[in-house]
Amino acid sequence: MSRIKIIPRSATPNGKSMVATLPKDYTDLAIRAHDQVVTLTQMHPRTAAMYELLMSDAALGAHWNLSNYTTVNKLGYNDHGPIHAQVTASYSMQMMTLLVAAGVPFDVVESGAGDSLDDAFLVTLAGILLHDIGNSLHRTNHEAMGVILAERILSRTLPKIYPDIEQQTLISDFILSAVQCHDMNPNPLFMECALVAVADGCDMTKGRARMPFDLGKIDIHAVSALSIEEVNIKTGQGIPVEIEVLMSNSAGIFQVEQTLVGKLVKTPLVRYVTVRATVVDRFDQFDHAGTDKRIIDSVMLRDGRLQPVQRKV
Repeated sequence: MSRIKIIPRSATPNGKSMVATLPKDYTDLAIRAHDQVVTLTQMHPRTAAMYELLMSDAALGAHWNLSNYTTVNKLGYNDHGPIHAQVTASYSMQMMTLLVAAGVPFDVVESGAGDSLDDAFLVTLAGILLHDIGNSLHRTNHEAMGVILAERILSRTLPKIYPDIEQQTLISDFILSAVQCHDMNPNPLFMECALVAVADGCDMTKGRARMPFDLGKIDIHAVSALSIEEVNIKTGQGIPVEIEVLMSNSAGIFQVEQTLVGKLVKTPLVRYVTVRATVVDRFDQFDHAGTDKRIIDSVMLRDGRLQPVQRKV
């Protein structure tokens, strides 16, 4: 597979930039995410083909860029464009790989819409890449608007992978359900859609939050997000997936709870995925200077809520 351009051009035909400057650590994260997606989809030819089709689709690139202009420049939100799509795609593929290895069933296969897990991977990947494009019209009702815009793209791309019109329709329905449910309005019913929602919530590192902060947004959301240094997907202890969140400051707990845990506990994934958030010394710029008191070291999702965890000595 040839290397696909990760970031579509961020300028209009007249040369004016449509988005705020992207922090280097966030674009670097997207490059690593691309490599991970390519690696994890090698065994799934339909998914790999769909990835290449979508990443080279000019209309999708335009929707991503205008979504960023709307959310970042007009509303002061964080990134909702091509970098966000790329990073969340990696999170979704990492989680799905671990879930499949643990024997967790997926609805695309269980329902008969798909012939194999390749189809379930394709639905998840397409859903996450398309989930936020409705923001190009407006943030309000962006899920419903995203379904309309995504259907146009799917009507061009899916026939190149699924010649059978019935299967093409079913796969499209699953993808559109993921777009509709990614922001928990309504809550997702299918496992693939749940993965899209949770992967969306995983993209909360400080690189993503830096753009609205640099544009002057200072509130608890921005400050909390700037405390998130890394989000890693790991095999859990006694559970298929652990989402590890590494923070420089315990203020990041707010972001973890609001952005990620609030979604996870409302999806069928809650049986298979947990979250651990930890303040890590190598990121801590304040404790050793005596100017900030660490309130908590580590928390983990248990029984539907974050609970303190004793750090091992």
